[in-house]
Amino acid sequence: MVDTNVVFDDATGYERYMGRWSRAVGEKFLAWLAPAANARWLDVGCGTGAFSQLIVNKAAPGAVSAVDPAPAQVEHAKTLLPAIDVQVAGALALPFEDNIFDIVASALVLHFLPDRGKAFSEMRRVAKPGGMVCGYTWNRNADSTFAPYAPMARGIKTMGLPVTMSPLVPEADTPGLQATLDASGFRDIAITKIEATERFRDFDDYWQVQTMTFHPIGKTVAAMSDTDRNTLRDSMRRTLPAASDGSIGYSSRAIAFKARKAG
Repeated sequence: MVDTNVVFDDATGYERYMGRWSRAVGEKFLAWLAPAANARWLDVGCGTGAFSQLIVNKAAPGAVSAVDPAPAQVEHAKTLLPAIDVQVAGALALPFEDNIFDIVASALVLHFLPDRGKAFSEMRRVAKPGGMVCGYTWNRNADSTFAPYAPMARGIKTMGLPVTMSPLVPEADTPGLQATLDASGFRDIAITKIEATERFRDFDDYWQVQTMTFHPIGKTVAAMSDTDRNTLRDSMRRTLPAASDGSIGYSSRAIAFKARKAG
C-alpha cells in the first residue's frame, strides 16, 4: 500500500466523486454537533463548498468564511456560494486574526495535512475563547479503511497489486485523534463515528466515478494493464451487487470530533 500527497485540481470531478459523500456525512455531523444559530463559522479546507453549503442551509449561521489551498476548488465554491467569503489559503497558516470565530470546522481535510498539530493550533488560534473546533475525516487505521474508495482498494489489494491512497494519519482513528486534540490544549473533547450510505445509478456510474484520474485510486487503475483493469472491474461487479433497480449502494464511515477552546 502506497501513500501519496493529493492535489485536487478538478473541482467538477471532485464534486462528483466526493461531494456526495461529504454532504451525506456532513448532515449527520451537523445534527451531532447541534451548533448554535447566528454563529460565525470558518470552514477550513472547503473544497468545492459542499460542507459550507450545508452550514448555510442547515446551521442558520450569522456569517461563513471558508479557505482552501486549491484555486480551482475556491472558484467552484465561490460560484456555488457567492454570498460567503472564500479565500485561497492553507490550514497551517490561516489568514485571520486571533479569537474571531465561534465555530471552526474542517470536513474531510485532516488526512491531507502534513502537520495536524499545527493545523489544530491554527484553528484554535482563530476560534473565540469558548469557541468550538470540530470536523470529520475518513476513518482509517493500519488494518482497515472505511473511506468511499475502500471497496476499490480492497479489490486491487486482493489482486496482489500496489494500492495508492491518500496518506494514513494517526488522527483518522480514535486514539490518534484524541492524543492530538489533548496535546493541542482543547477541553470538552468528544469523538464519534458517522456512517453514511450512497447509491450510484448503476455499476457503470460507480465505475466511472471511481476511475476518474484526479484521485489516487483512479490513477492506480489507469496505470493497470487492460487485463488487470478488466479483472478488477469484474471483481467489483461481484463485490457490489446491484439492487433490483440496478443501483449500487454501500456505506462509508467517518470519524468526527468537537472540542472547545478554553475560555
